[in-house]
Amino acid sequence: MADKPERDDVTGIETTGHVWDDDLKELNKPLPKWWVYVFYVTIIWSIGYWILFPAWPLISSHTEGLLGYSQRAEVRSEIQEARAAQSQFTEQIEAAELTEIRGNPELLRFAMAGGEAAFGDNCAPCHGSGGQGFKGYPNLNDDSWIWGGELEDIHQTIRYGIRSDHPDARVSQMPRFGIDGILNDEQINDAAEYVRSLGGLEHDEAAAERGAEIFAQQCAFCHGENGKGMQDLGAPNLTDAIWLYGSSKDDIVTSIQTGRGGVMPNFVGRLDDVTIKQLAVYVHALGGGQ
Repeated sequence: MADKPERDDVTGIETTGHVWDDDLKELNKPLPKWWVYVFYVTIIWSIGYWILFPAWPLISSHTEGLLGYSQRAEVRSEIQEARAAQSQFTEQIEAAELTEIRGNPELLRFAMAGGEAAFGDNCAPCHGSGGQGFKGYPNLNDDSWIWGGELEDIHQTIRYGIRSDHPDARVSQMPRFGIDGILNDEQINDAAEYVRSLGGLEHDEAAAERGAEIFAQQCAFCHGENGKGMQDLGAPNLTDAIWLYGSSKDDIVTSIQTGRGGVMPNFVGRLDDVTIKQLAVYVHALGGGQ
């Protein structure tokens, strides 16, 4: 380290006197005054902010600030303003029948927008963002509706759910033919082969012939003699190409053994009536509504 500061020969700037590796000298070049002044202003601004606005967290609350400003209050106010602006539509939807909403272009546009938003928040995790469904979760774009695809059917399903804890939920339960010992493994295998034959899938003819009798005795009451299903009982059509849990031999065997039976939650009480109507209109319009 040098004993006293000196000026750098190249820049002409005074050095601090610090030297490294015998020839590397540190220049004494302070920050620009404007930068220092801005820094001071930010300190003063922060102190003023602490005093005027909510800033310091406390054990159970926070400092209110002299202005008493609340961003939450601002958001609540904006939400109230938005709801007031929408009330002309929501009040009409609340009073209208579902078919009336479908027949009113202005209400339909509003209901579709609200239904799409509600679908993304409440239904998309199971049915997919486009309603395409997944294994065990119905596709809402096709023409196969276990409980009916009319507007009123969809509305009821959304309100009360399927096998939910609501007393008005639609409930059906396929017997657990394997778990409860109603059928043995060989009978279940034959029944599965017959079910695959109903859907036009590759199957064992001999096993399917044996399975036809088992189907008539155990399954036809709900699925119908021809396997077309019954919406009143929530029994799916077994003759089309739409399979909720898969059409492979193993998938069908598992369905017969365990009875499956998924649960859809009820949304009455979770969502208001207007939102549920908007959801019903939106789901119906996805492409598969009857």
